[in-house]
Amino acid sequence: MTDTTLSKPPQPARNYRLIGIVAAVVLVGAMALDTTIVQIGSERDVQVKKFSPEAYGAEQFPIIQQSVETRAVDAVELSQAIAADKKAAGEKYGVATSIGPVVPVKFTGVVGERKANYNVVAVEGLPAELTVRVQTGPALNGTDLRDATGQIEFGQFTNQIEYQDAGSAINNEVKKVVLAGIDPAGLTGKTVTVTGVFKLVNPKSWIVIPVRLDVK
Repeated sequence: MTDTTLSKPPQPARNYRLIGIVAAVVLVGAMALDTTIVQIGSERDVQVKKFSPEAYGAEQFPIIQQSVETRAVDAVELSQAIAADKKAAGEKYGVATSIGPVVPVKFTGVVGERKANYNVVAVEGLPAELTVRVQTGPALNGTDLRDATGQIEFGQFTNQIEYQDAGSAINNEVKKVVLAGIDPAGLTGKTVTVTGVFKLVNPKSWIVIPVRLDVK
């Protein structure tokens, strides 16, 4: 009698599908073990926040202002120290930068001529050859205030553009906080008390950006 029973052929496709399903389950399990749930707004939230120069300037200016006012040196005393030893005076009173130290200073004087964005101020007791200019806007130049404390460094920013924008934003706070309501063109002949900083490069020319300017 002929055996009519037929053997079942192998089913490789089914086996492959089963292996694939098992592998997928293992992969998902591994991913689940390696995944950390982070709540938005928590300390572990890694969303990249865009740098805001305006917010940075508003945050940093009061800190810089307080530091400058605390460390400011009387202009006459400072000029004598610079005349005696410029390098030593810069190291003693200033904060080093690649160009020269940023030095905090305070003085009272009479406003003279205005040129560009500066007002010349005559301060009693200073040498005749020393010209003191105060930046009164509308444009405020330089990064002296950004560099005035030594606490703001390039490495704190993503790139050079952010670093420059930080300096400009701090200067803009001077316009809002210090120079608002002051007419630079109308200062001639008036007495002002100024606290600010300048970069000590030319000892006969101080270009001061103020953190406080009072008109008498």
